[in-house]
Amino acid sequence: MTAGIGHNMGPTMERGQKWRAFQWQKAREAAMPKTIPLMVVKMRVARARALGLDYKAYAAIRQATGRDILALLFSSNALRVVRADAPQMPVHEAEVLNAVQGAQKLALVHRPLACDAVQAVNPVLDHVALAPRFTDTWAEMRDHLSGVVQGRRLVSDQVLIIGDTGLERDWSGAAKAAGYLEATRYFGRDLRA
Repeated sequence: MTAGIGHNMGPTMERGQKWRAFQWQKAREAAMPKTIPLMVVKMRVARARALGLDYKAYAAIRQATGRDILALLFSSNALRVVRADAPQMPVHEAEVLNAVQGAQKLALVHRPLACDAVQAVNPVLDHVALAPRFTDTWAEMRDHLSGVVQGRRLVSDQVLIIGDTGLERDWSGAAKAAGYLEATRYFGRDLRA
């Protein structure tokens, strides 16, 4: 049954809803293993290392989505690529990305940066596209990000967004991505210094 005009899609008012929600939560907790086998933990630690992530961040994303991360999507701010006349990322960021294994390395660059120029001087990146505009609506931002993700044959919750601003944090919600990580945490140093 679909809701009619004016319905706010709020919680159901039918009887027993709270009991069913309680039972669902209880069944879900019972289905989840109390401990993860050591071999699985070792595999996940190795996967986190291959992605350049700390285990805590990787495990949280993995638990929330139930999927592995297949792509890292960086903003040009996170990569410290801010000048159109010199679009090469710093050595530290390039070395960190070069060590990533088993995941696509994508970048969204803010205008006036040109995708081709950034891609040409940063061969470690698998794909470069334009970032959503600052003036885009939520729907326009969502559609733009979905186009980038689907164009790379990915599912949105397999993509981790790494950024450096509040606007870039919003990309995660708009794209329904696996999550958002601050560039300072990913690259292991304060990028604003």
